[in-house]
Amino acid sequence: MAFLEAHNIIKDYYNHRALDNFNISVEEGAIYGLLGPNGAGKTTFIRIVNQITQPDSGEVFFNGHKLCPNDISNIGYLPEERGLYKKMKVGEQAIFFAQLKGISKNDAKSRLMDWFEKFEITEWWDKKVDELSKGMQQKIQFIITVLHEPKLLIFDEPFSGFDPINANLLKKEILNLRDNGATILFSTHNMASVEEICDSISLVNKSHVILSGTVWDVKQQFKENEFNITFKGSPDFLYSDDNPIVLADLSSSHDINSATVKMKTPMSTNDLIRFLINHIELVGINEKLPSMNDIFLTAVNDNNITNTPSK
Repeated sequence: MAFLEAHNIIKDYYNHRALDNFNISVEEGAIYGLLGPNGAGKTTFIRIVNQITQPDSGEVFFNGHKLCPNDISNIGYLPEERGLYKKMKVGEQAIFFAQLKGISKNDAKSRLMDWFEKFEITEWWDKKVDELSKGMQQKIQFIITVLHEPKLLIFDEPFSGFDPINANLLKKEILNLRDNGATILFSTHNMASVEEICDSISLVNKSHVILSGTVWDVKQQFKENEFNITFKGSPDFLYSDDNPIVLADLSSSHDINSATVKMKTPMSTNDLIRFLINHIELVGINEKLPSMNDIFLTAVNDNNITNTPSK
C-alpha cells in the first residue's frame, strides 16, 4: 500500500460535486504534484486529508491504515491563504504554533533558531508579522509548517509571493525534506516547479483525476516523436520522400546545421541515429519532450471537449 491513498472519494456541496470517484496513490518519500485548474477539486481533497471536512463516500488511507484524527500530528499543511496573526511578534507566534504541535517551548525555540539562521532571518524574531512583506511572511509560515517534522507535508502554492532567489531557496529545502524522509503533496499552478521537483503527478479537472503517473511517463505519453539534431553535411537528404522522418524546421550557422525532425512512424532512438549517420556527421541529438505546461493545457482542453454535452 502507498503512503497516502484515496479510494473512490465523492464529495458534494449542495448542487455541486467537488470530487467524483477521486483516486490517487502517493508513494512514501515522493514529491507528488496535485495539479488542475481553479475549482477542479484539489483544495477539497487537501481539506479531506487534513480532516477539515469529510468525504460523502470513499476512503483515505494514511501510512498503511485508514485516516484517523490522530494522524493530524503527522501532517504539516501550508495553505494558499496564510494564517498568521498580524499583530503578534514573529518569534512569539512561531513558538505558539510549535507548542500546538506538541513541541516544548525550549525545543521549539532551538529548532526555530536553526531554521531562522538557515533562512538568514534571525533579525525578524521580534518584528510584528504586519511589518514583513508577503514573501517574508511566507518563509515564517513555511518554517512553522515543517518544524514538527511531520511524515506528510502539504504545500498549496508555496512559491506565491517569492522572488526567484527565494523560490529557489524554498525548492532546495523542499527537496531536502523529501531526502530526509518526508512525503510531500504539492499543489501549484507553476508548471516549471512541477518539472523541477515533482516525482509524480495527478491532473484533476472537473472533480475527476484525468491523468496520473511519474513526470517522465506523462511526458512520454504526450510526446510527438520529435527530435532536435545538429549535424555537419548537406541537409538535402531531409527533403526525400523516402525518409522515415519529416523535416519540421532547419537553420544553419557556418558549417553546422540545426533541424527539428519528426518520425513518420515510431522507431527507437538508436534506429534514428543509425539512419542519420548514413547521411551526415551527427553532432548532437535530443528528444523533444512536451513541457508540463503544454501537457496541462492539452489534457484539460481535451477533457473539457470530451465532456461537453452535445446540443
